[in-house]
Amino acid sequence: MPIPTNYSSPTRISAKERAFSQIQEWIIEGTLKPREKLNDADLAQALGVSRTPIREALQLLNVQGFVEMFPGVGTQVTSVKKEDITKILPPLGALQALAAELATPLIDKQTISTLREINTSFAEAIHRHDFYSALKYDDHYHNLIIETAQNPYISNAVSILQAHVMRLFHHQSVILTTQSIDEHEAIIQAFERRDPETASKMARINWTRAIDEFLAESNQSN
Repeated sequence: MPIPTNYSSPTRISAKERAFSQIQEWIIEGTLKPREKLNDADLAQALGVSRTPIREALQLLNVQGFVEMFPGVGTQVTSVKKEDITKILPPLGALQALAAELATPLIDKQTISTLREINTSFAEAIHRHDFYSALKYDDHYHNLIIETAQNPYISNAVSILQAHVMRLFHHQSVILTTQSIDEHEAIIQAFERRDPETASKMARINWTRAIDEFLAESNQSN
């Protein structure tokens, strides 16, 4: 199991949180590949922690669907099912729509300005075909709306689903297009008008439209 040694270690978090965050990142980006067996001793050595926080992190990753634990046998990274995008995006779209609705009466001019700046950077990344950076900007854009909604239950649920979306992106299931630029702007304009219905509607469309794009791409490949 090859494990990177040149990663940056976050500070001021527990050993379990650090282990969880780093292992999840390696799984999302494909450093730890689907169905790869994980050795807690090797992970502990690589991360500079004891095996206890590694085991705790793996248990949480198991609950979230990133690893599978087989008692008495071992732990391995879960397989990637590209078609799971059709299962992940509908609930994620619903939560993002609710967050946009809740954020509408709370959002201030500075946050709206920041969203527009992020969308500009997102558009530039899309146009130069830097889709990895575009996904990061997209994540930043939507997380800012989630933060503005001030509902930790939505935030916690969304973070798990978005992590799976990021993983699917690295396995070519998520396709970013220029349509998202206009949808982001439509959400911003709805915030400016204090129009929660339109903000909610456009947020849902922005997420679930990717299902149609995935299915269309799949049909062309077959």
